[in-house]
Amino acid sequence: MEFDPENRKKLTKWLIGIIAACILIFLGVQNVNVIAKAVSWAVGLIMPLLLGFAFALILNVPMRFFENHLWPKAVHPAALKLRRPTAYGISLIMILGILAGIIWLVIPELVEAVKLIAQSVIDFIGRLSAMDAQELAGRPFGKFLLGIDWEGMLKAAENWLKEQGGNIMNTVVDTIGSVVGGVVDLFVAIVFSIYILFSKERLKALAARLIRVWLPERFGEWLIHAATVASANFRSFVSGQTLEAVILGTLCIIGMLLIGIPYAPMVGTLVGVTALIPVVGGLIGAVVGAFMILTVSPIKAVIFLVFLIVLQQLEGNLIYPRVMGSRVNLPAMWILAAVTVGGGVAGPVGMLLAVPTAATLYTLFREATQRREQRLFPPQEPEKQ
Repeated sequence: MEFDPENRKKLTKWLIGIIAACILIFLGVQNVNVIAKAVSWAVGLIMPLLLGFAFALILNVPMRFFENHLWPKAVHPAALKLRRPTAYGISLIMILGILAGIIWLVIPELVEAVKLIAQSVIDFIGRLSAMDAQELAGRPFGKFLLGIDWEGMLKAAENWLKEQGGNIMNTVVDTIGSVVGGVVDLFVAIVFSIYILFSKERLKALAARLIRVWLPERFGEWLIHAATVASANFRSFVSGQTLEAVILGTLCIIGMLLIGIPYAPMVGTLVGVTALIPVVGGLIGAVVGAFMILTVSPIKAVIFLVFLIVLQQLEGNLIYPRVMGSRVNLPAMWILAAVTVGGGVAGPVGMLLAVPTAATLYTLFREATQRREQRLFPPQEPEKQ
């Protein structure tokens, strides 16, 4: 390379950029705690907006479906203006209706289960208190129960409550404040999601314009294409995850009915809905379902847990990769690998984002490979006879 003024200028800029990057990395490592606090503060500040963006991404899936099927041949301006608000309203009512239905089905039964178990415990304690020492000693664990200083435990509990009364009140006040703040953030998030969904074409065009103006042309076009692929994969992922939850809930209901476990429709529906939440959702469905079944038969509660564990293993390793692979055009092997790696890196959130992220990277890498293959090995023209 000849070091003419133009090349020296480029080399100088390149060296300055490397030195500046090294300095920033060094300062970042030296002040990692300060940076972490600053990032945490910034994320907390914009959390309602991030939630609104997440709501918009999720609501956009059913909203897009309804927009495409609500009077598609209409040409009247009034119908065109009403299409999007109607699609948004139907999507919101559908999601809220599903949540309300689950709450209406599960919460009353869960309250009754808690009351029944609490009453059983009270009756058991009452029977123990009515027994004399000789009768109690003949019961299972009777000697152990006789050795417990129940009066001392009661006094210790009363003293602890007196000492912790102020802390409990402070905790209650802080909890109420957090709930109120969460409701306000939720309202802001919903309003922000409405703005995003009702003007998504304009926002998309504005983002594309800024990318083309401020970024190098080749990288900007690639970034726009990557965002388009990621959006399509996320929509496919949400629809596939919903289908997978329906399959799991249906199989759970059928299996519970065949085994003879009570609350089959209710618990199966709960398991299917909570399956939308990776890892934690399955645990919630299992615990709540087992707790309700426990009020009828402890043996059947254990059988339910074993059955659900086996069902989730079969579903997670056989059904889920095939259903999701057909939606996001990702081989089942890579879906299983993505969920495993995502869960290990970032827990439930990582598992939620792993499949659409892996599908996007897979598509982009496949396209780049095809372009490179065509460049390195161009198709040969057939020889003329």
